[in-house]
Amino acid sequence: MKIAVVGATGLVGSKMLEVLNERKFPISELILVASEKSVGKFISFQNKSIIIQSMEQAIAAKPQLAIFSAGGNVSLEWAPKFAKAGITVIDNSSAWRMDTTKKLVVPEINANELTIEDKIIANPNCSTIQMVVVLNPLHKKYKIKRVVVSTYQSVTGTGAKAVDQLLNERKNGSSAQMAYKYSIDLNVIPQIDLFLENGYTKEEMKMVNETKKIMGDSSLELTATAVRIPVMGGHSESVNIEFEKEFELNEVFQILNNTKGIVVQDDPKNQLYPMPITSHNKDEVFVGRIRRDESQKNTLNLWIVADNLRKGAATNAIQIAEYLFENKFI
Repeated sequence: MKIAVVGATGLVGSKMLEVLNERKFPISELILVASEKSVGKFISFQNKSIIIQSMEQAIAAKPQLAIFSAGGNVSLEWAPKFAKAGITVIDNSSAWRMDTTKKLVVPEINANELTIEDKIIANPNCSTIQMVVVLNPLHKKYKIKRVVVSTYQSVTGTGAKAVDQLLNERKNGSSAQMAYKYSIDLNVIPQIDLFLENGYTKEEMKMVNETKKIMGDSSLELTATAVRIPVMGGHSESVNIEFEKEFELNEVFQILNNTKGIVVQDDPKNQLYPMPITSHNKDEVFVGRIRRDESQKNTLNLWIVADNLRKGAATNAIQIAEYLFENKFI
């Protein structure tokens, strides 16, 4: 398969190349695309040096599939041009996620909605992906009424500049290049993305709106607080779930243990629970601290962690690509 990776030099683009290699995706030719300043440079993939090309060159090469991770504005401009040329696009930006004509896909949940007609497919927000993987099987069994989620998100979700800021602050006490308005080392920033008129940030509203779309249930009530913390390796989420039906804890454990893509890490006696440091470079969604909310009927507390660059971005996109390939949609 001839495949293009757009945004190949970024944190997520680089991770996509890693995942494509690890999962042995069937590639006959790899086309790498990045910003104009990177065109003509080389990236190593499977012991080969591959030249970075322009958007126009990539379209002219006519790959069957293009995986985008180059930001919303780039995707809005170029994804339709790729699609018009008959190239299927999987887009990692927020550009198409809430477009009613585009599918928003987490393969474990709704890949079966995809058809050969889908030419632009949206990859959800990283914090949404890991949460819905856990919510979906519980929703099927107990019917979720309301979710309250607080996130603790890795600086890698912002990009390389944020990683540099954290490492520079940790080493030197300050950083010349600032991805955030404030220091991130030894600090917590209760803002991810821009604030909206309702007082929530775009990140928080992404979680609300995307969850309803992916799970196909607009009746779900969800509220979110998204926070940036000085870690790398993965995003963490504290999630409180109110169900319509009563549940038994042992059955919740059984459901999650039997759900593809989830690893339950919950052993309080041995202090075993999910953490970013142990989820790093893994594709599963880890869940623990599973316990009944004793203050409210039919309500559950749990803790979810996943590598935001992998399952939260690159791996989810490659899993979509695998589904398309296996079903001969590309």
